[in-house]
Amino acid sequence: MSVLFLILKISVTVVLVASIAEALVLSWRQGWRSYDWKAAGISVVDFLVREYPLRWLLPLAFWTGAMDWFYAHRLFTLPMDHWSGWVACFIGQEFCYYWYHRAAHRVRWFWCTHAIHHSPNQLNLSAAYRFGWTGRLTGTLLFFMLAPLLGMPPKVILLMLTLNLLYQFWIHATWIPRLGPLEWFLNTPSAHRVHHASNIEYLDGNYGGVLIVFDRLFGTYIPERADLPCRYGLVKPVTSYNLFEIEFMHWRALLRDLRSARSVRAFAGYIFKPPGWQPDGPGETTEELRQRAALQPASSPQSPAPAFTHITSKELS
Repeated sequence: MSVLFLILKISVTVVLVASIAEALVLSWRQGWRSYDWKAAGISVVDFLVREYPLRWLLPLAFWTGAMDWFYAHRLFTLPMDHWSGWVACFIGQEFCYYWYHRAAHRVRWFWCTHAIHHSPNQLNLSAAYRFGWTGRLTGTLLFFMLAPLLGMPPKVILLMLTLNLLYQFWIHATWIPRLGPLEWFLNTPSAHRVHHASNIEYLDGNYGGVLIVFDRLFGTYIPERADLPCRYGLVKPVTSYNLFEIEFMHWRALLRDLRSARSVRAFAGYIFKPPGWQPDGPGETTEELRQRAALQPASSPQSPAPAFTHITSKELS
């Protein structure tokens, strides 16, 4: 356990140094202007504000207290002095993370924070640590309450969640190819490129953390296609480099919709339905956009793609 905590202590420095090194190499190989240094700077500030002042201003005491309560009333007690207990905690944390991450894309309340992670128009290592500032306020740890109820110690679960996110740092690279048999059970750069893509064919897939097996089990795995390059960022690209605009634009859009709600159903739908949902008339959820795409004739090589393929459930404005 002490070794794991030591890894976490030095991870901040390692992550920042590795992302800067990647930026320098990519800029040298592809040209200085090819790399979005402003977006990388936004990610660094997002990371530092979240890790230092917000960690103090927005403690996790309430959520960790709830996890401790569930653990005190646990249904089982895992043998943490045996390897099987640690394996059970790892799989349990991965299961909880899958459902949290899936909800972060399919429930607008959670998407308002998670969309910030998808806002960079380039996928690179600096995008890996742009998470947004409001995650601690939205209740994301609710998805991990099942773990202590089933006998998994809260401190172990939170440690493994941190290691989960640290693992995902390296998979935000576009220069790492497919990894053969590892693609069957691990979340790899190829699988995560699909997750960050805004192409309509790639939306809402590959939610896993370290493992990709739950995506395969629950039908959300989407393989990367050689004939369909990934287009990154939100489908309506964020062109602003205003940090506060990026952090809060999705919350502002949600509040605007809530003020316009004319019924309890509409009010609740704007919060809990997928991004793009509309209370009256067709919306822009992933399912609705794919249905429209299926009704359109295929574009010829000479003709442009249908205009609606540039608007997806990843757009909240």
